[in-house]
Amino acid sequence: MSDKNKHINRRDFFKIVGVGTAAATLYSCGPKGAQSIATGSNASLPVPTDKMTYRTLNTGDKVSLLGYGCMRFPMIPGPDGKGDIVDQDVTNQLVDYAIAHGVNYFDTSPVYLQGQSERATGTALKKHPRDKVYIATKLSNFSNYTHENSVALYRKSFEELQTDYIDYYLLHAVGGSIQNFQDRFVDNGMMDFLLKEREAGRIRKLGFSFHGLAEVYDYALSLHDKYHWDFVQIQLNYMDWKHAGRGNVNADYLYGELVKREIPAVVMEPLLGGRLSKLPDHIVSRLKQRNPEGSVASWAFRFAGQPEWVLTSLSGMAYMEHLQDNIRTYAPLQLLTDDDKKFLEETAQLVLKYPTIPCNDCKYCMPCVYGIDIPAILLYYNKCVNEGSVPKDQGDENYKKYRRSFLVGYDRAIPKLRQADHCTGCNKCVEQCPQKIKIPRELQRIDQFVEQLKQETL
Repeated sequence: MSDKNKHINRRDFFKIVGVGTAAATLYSCGPKGAQSIATGSNASLPVPTDKMTYRTLNTGDKVSLLGYGCMRFPMIPGPDGKGDIVDQDVTNQLVDYAIAHGVNYFDTSPVYLQGQSERATGTALKKHPRDKVYIATKLSNFSNYTHENSVALYRKSFEELQTDYIDYYLLHAVGGSIQNFQDRFVDNGMMDFLLKEREAGRIRKLGFSFHGLAEVYDYALSLHDKYHWDFVQIQLNYMDWKHAGRGNVNADYLYGELVKREIPAVVMEPLLGGRLSKLPDHIVSRLKQRNPEGSVASWAFRFAGQPEWVLTSLSGMAYMEHLQDNIRTYAPLQLLTDDDKKFLEETAQLVLKYPTIPCNDCKYCMPCVYGIDIPAILLYYNKCVNEGSVPKDQGDENYKKYRRSFLVGYDRAIPKLRQADHCTGCNKCVEQCPQKIKIPRELQRIDQFVEQLKQETL
């Protein structure tokens, strides 16, 4: 880090950390924060086994409204010490429990969990009757668009998932540009290939997932008459409904365009990568006051499951308590009233006042070639913002405590060799981020903030 960044004035300091004068008044709570009460579920409530809400729409499939997102299976250190591996035993238990309680849709990809998700999903599902579950996976040909590589990736999914057909197959992360769509799926002959695979029955439903520009979304949907999209996966939650920001497209538009064409929607990120369950204390209290028995997360899942053309809403559930809470929410779904919807829009307006970074912990940016733990850095910063423990002003009586807490917590959460100061600004991570986060810029901002705290004399 250059010397010019080590000495900045107080006004620039607040600009770097992203806390303006208006926002600073919001951070009044202490280090205990909101995370300890983020879920707020009532563990004493029963978990129904026979009340799951299902949607069929025009698919012919009876699909559970709660879908299992297989991007966040529990991980444990690998035996070689070179990285984490999926905890298959715990994953099997979670999947068994989900199926026993009515969940039948499982969404994975060749790139999830550093390439381990498909195999873990296939292993967990193998002991269950194949015709009782729906498996979704994706053509994740992000870097090598050749027909040969794309077909090899497609065939590898069958091997990893231990199946001879895939229920829901997606073109992964459409949205970068129209030319990118052409390169990845059309000019290399993959769409013709996949249409034939669907005709042969090895793919039962064909669709795409979307992150990106409205013009690319509109272009892909304009091909509906030619390709007949059976479903489309979109990011939908009560924040993104009208406040997607960062160059993303509002979910009300994405969903509305599908309804016009009677294309079922699969919902991803109903919790915004968990951010809608880890809210500031006063927003958590507001949600709990309105529905004491429901969890904070349940509000987001109810919103995501409400629209009638939503086929299923995906959740990456690494913990049993999260799985149980989500099952309670959708078994059965309690529809939101008009007043509830207004209440959630007001909640969204409150959340917008907090300058968090829109990281969903999808880990598409990983691994960083320089070893930086990008999601851990961004999520740690967000946690401190939500908890109100970001050091603001030396005149604050709690400033010394917050400063020490932030620095100690940063070192504990992220090993020094994986912290933000090692970013070179290569921008490789930006190309992969579905949220369009300017990751190097955010890392530099956090690094400057950390350096400022270290340089100050108290």
